Amino acid sequence: MHDEQVPDCRVLILATSGRPGHLQRAMAAGAAGFLVRDGSVDELASAIRRVLTGETVIDPVLAAAAQSAGPPPLTPEEYACLHAAANGTPLAELAVRLHLSEAAATARLTGALAKTGASTPAEALREARGLGWV
Repeated sequence: MHDEQVPDCRVLILATSGRPGHLQRAMAAGAAGFLVRDGSVDELASAIRRVLTGETVIDPVLAAAAQSAGPPPLTPEEYACLHAAANGTPLAELAVRLHLSEAAATARLTGALAKTGASTPAEALREARGLGWV
């Protein structure tokens, strides 16, 4: 999130809702803070000032949820398969597109479906997005 043209720029994300996966992805991308928009104006102003002084500011309720949630359960490879399969791409074409064997593509899709509790790739992708995993 740091741009070479503005190296002192710090990003504080203010979200309408927060999910552990959203927080984890934002922080991994270099955000200096993540707040859910239900706080007071004074809390927001304080967070902005703290981020400007170099602190990291995270919504405490979301931080606790993220800590207990652990890392997003979908691997990048499972997500790639889900994303490619969500529009109904046949397995053979999916495997070719992702440079996988059909068995490897099937294993990744099966893992993603199991982790999300979904019955179709499109449903699994919606669930993963809803949970903030992707």
